[in-house]
Amino acid sequence: MPVRRFTPLAPLDPGRVVPTLGIGRGDPSIAIDDGAWIAVNTGVGPATLRYSAAGDEVEIEAWGSGAERGLELAPGMIGADDDPAEFLTDHPVMRRLLKAHPGVRITRSRMVTAALLRAVFGQKVTGKEAKRSYRRMTRSLGEPAPGPHPDLVLPSDPSRIATLGYEDFHPWGVERKRAETLLEVARRSKRLEEANEMGLVDAYGRITALRGVGPWSAALVGMQALGDADAVPIGDYHIPNTVSWVLTGEPRGDDDRMLELLEPFRPHRGRAVRLIKATSIKAPRYGPRAPLRSIENI
Repeated sequence: MPVRRFTPLAPLDPGRVVPTLGIGRGDPSIAIDDGAWIAVNTGVGPATLRYSAAGDEVEIEAWGSGAERGLELAPGMIGADDDPAEFLTDHPVMRRLLKAHPGVRITRSRMVTAALLRAVFGQKVTGKEAKRSYRRMTRSLGEPAPGPHPDLVLPSDPSRIATLGYEDFHPWGVERKRAETLLEVARRSKRLEEANEMGLVDAYGRITALRGVGPWSAALVGMQALGDADAVPIGDYHIPNTVSWVLTGEPRGDDDRMLELLEPFRPHRGRAVRLIKATSIKAPRYGPRAPLRSIENI
């Protein structure tokens, strides 16, 4: 079992950062218990990584045929090279958020396909729906992760997803539009992974060239897989309201207002969004919540 230790640019808690690589609570590929665990497909084989704090250092243990590659990727996966001190601002709210949430990191997992698949599950549905559907697919298609953790499941292999038809996604609660986008992502996986070696402009061009993938999904991939601290998820149902509420006390905001408020934080607009989301503050709700849908029997 190979082991690696490294010192992040700034202190961080792996147990807080690793979950940001998943789709939220209950992601079958992530566990936080006696360490921060994540199961990944590295491109050269599956791997399970276990992060634990060791003083100022972080220790990673790895299992699986992709263990060595996993250890290479491990620092970027938890934002070890991301230094929040680079975010210089005089904005009083943002300064308070930086002080309150020093562990927020922009990660560079270099796993574009995995990040994009998770993002597509979240398109135009509630968070609960997205998490439920993603869990169902992963537990149906994913394989047990290597190593000693009894519950971890590897993310679904894109090559296996690519063999499905859109109707195969219905039992997991995914309608045809998202299913076809997921199939497109899986079938273009190799081309998508090439984005890791591109500049951000070209990388986003490669990602959004896929049918069904827009700026919202691309920004989520940017913050998670490409290390883009300036990525802003345009088109989100909640984030513009939350940004407006936290920064100005305005209970409602659209994308234009959000971008206006975030402009002073460039090139750390994505970091600002993550800091705001870390507060768990929600803008006031004025209308009925979107109902959970069920299409399994359609």
